[in-house]
Amino acid sequence: MTDIKSMTLEELKDFMVSLGEKPFRAKQIFSWLHEHQAASWEEMTNLSRDLRQKLEEYPLTSLHTEQVQVSSLDGTRKYLFRLDDGNMVESVLMPYRHGNSVCISTQVGCRMGCRFCASTLGGLERNLLPSEMLDQIYRIIQDTGEKVSNVVLMGTGEPLDNYDNLLRFLALLTEEGGLHISQRNLTVSTCGLVPRIYDLAREEYQLTLAISLHAPNDEIRRQLMPIAKKYSMEEVLQACRDYFSQTGRRITFEYSLVAGVNDSPGNASELAGRLKDLNCHVNLIPVNPVRERENRRPDRQRVDNFKNKLEKCGINVTIRREMGADIDGACGQLRRRYLTAEREQ
Repeated sequence: MTDIKSMTLEELKDFMVSLGEKPFRAKQIFSWLHEHQAASWEEMTNLSRDLRQKLEEYPLTSLHTEQVQVSSLDGTRKYLFRLDDGNMVESVLMPYRHGNSVCISTQVGCRMGCRFCASTLGGLERNLLPSEMLDQIYRIIQDTGEKVSNVVLMGTGEPLDNYDNLLRFLALLTEEGGLHISQRNLTVSTCGLVPRIYDLAREEYQLTLAISLHAPNDEIRRQLMPIAKKYSMEEVLQACRDYFSQTGRRITFEYSLVAGVNDSPGNASELAGRLKDLNCHVNLIPVNPVRERENRRPDRQRVDNFKNKLEKCGINVTIRREMGADIDGACGQLRRRYLTAEREQ
C-alpha cells in the first residue's frame, strides 16, 4: 500500500514526479496533510482537479471517531478511533494549565503481557503506521479546535516494539511544515526493550524516555512484567545510563503501586538504592484496577509513605495526577469495554 501520509517531504516530491507532477506540489500536499490535518483529497482546494483525481487512487489514512468520553471532573477526553481495517485504538486529550497533552497508541493491542494493563489482554493485533499515529493527534485537534503542545506515547502498545514506524512518526511530528512539535515536548514510554533503548539513544532526539519499571528488583518485576524474564533490571538501568550520557535527558521511571506486591517501605528503600546514581524522576501511579486482574491499589496513606521514603533517600518523585477518573481513563479499558460489548451483542 502507498501510504502518502507517512511519507517525508522528500519522498513526497519523488512521488509527485512519478505521477508526472511538479515537485512543488509535494509541499502543498504535505501542508494539507500535516499542518491543516485534511481528512480527504477533496479538501485540498489549491490542487488541480486532475491531480486530486489521481490521488483518489491512493487511500488517505483518516481515523473515524467511534466514541468520545468527556470527564466532568477535569475535561479529559478519551477517544476510541476506528482504523480503516476495522481495528480500534484509544487516545486521550489531557488539558493542563501549560497546554494540552495528547496520549496516543502505537499498536493495536500489545504483546508485552504486563499483569496490571488492560491493553495486553487480547494480545497484539498489529503495529500502527506512522500515519495512524499522527492521525490520532490530528483528529483530536480537528474535534476540539485546540492546539496540542505535548505528545506522550503511552497508550496501547509498546512504542519500541514498533521501532521503525516510531522513528518515522517522530520525524514527521517534529518536522517544519507540519505540527512542528518540539522534541522536548515528546515522551516515549517503554517496558524495557534494552537493545532499542540503545538504538534510540543514538538517534539523539531530545525527548523524554519513560521506563515502566514497577518494581525494585528482578523477582517482583518478573511477577508483574514478562519482559523482565528477558532483560534484567540492571540491564535496563545500564541502558538508561547510556541514554542519559548520549542525550543529556533525565529519565522518567513509571512505578505502578500494587497493594501488597511492590508498595512496602522496604520496596521504596530498595528502589531508591537502585536509582541513586541516575539522573531521574520517579512517577508513582496507584494502579488502575482491571476487571480481569486481581491487582488492588494501595490506600492514600501507603502511597504517601512510599513517596516520602523515596524523597528522604534523595529521589525526585511525584504521584501522578489522575486524569479522567470518572471515565475509562486507564489505558486499554475503553477499547476492551467496546470490543466486549460488540461480542455480546
